[in-house]
Amino acid sequence: MKRATRQRLWLATGILAIVVIAGWQWQQDRAAATGTLLTLDPSSVHDISLSLGSGNTEHFARRDGHWWRTDGTPARADDGRLGELADTAAAAVLSWRPLHDFDPGKIGLAAPVAVLTLDGQRLEFGETSVTGPQRYVRVGDRVALISVRYTPRGATGEATKLKE
Repeated sequence: MKRATRQRLWLATGILAIVVIAGWQWQQDRAAATGTLLTLDPSSVHDISLSLGSGNTEHFARRDGHWWRTDGTPARADDGRLGELADTAAAAVLSWRPLHDFDPGKIGLAAPVAVLTLDGQRLEFGETSVTGPQRYVRVGDRVALISVRYTPRGATGEATKLKE
């Protein structure tokens, strides 16, 4: 075999090895990606239910681009606040763990701080983590750690006074 042919063969083998290693690394990174709380696009959310603590559940629906409270007599709701609640669907997850790894009572999921339902998908918010400004959120049979900024909040007095 000529020297030039042998060098090309080694070069092709090296390139093939790099491509195989890069493909393996890509698969590992994809498997380890934590993603978001839900696969919903926040702009596609049309129904929101929110229960804070042991309070009554509030129900909202998006109609003609605005949010409306649907409990009792329909009334306009704070679009900004409801937009924030819908954005929770796309909250970046810091880590996922199976529910059976935790005692729900110890992380605040036995009696959740808040329960947010976005288009029928239930999110239960537990206590904050001792490791930082993070909150436990139960999604089905998994528990996510997300930033506390996504914790649902009650309506403020100003937010309930909407200008038509």
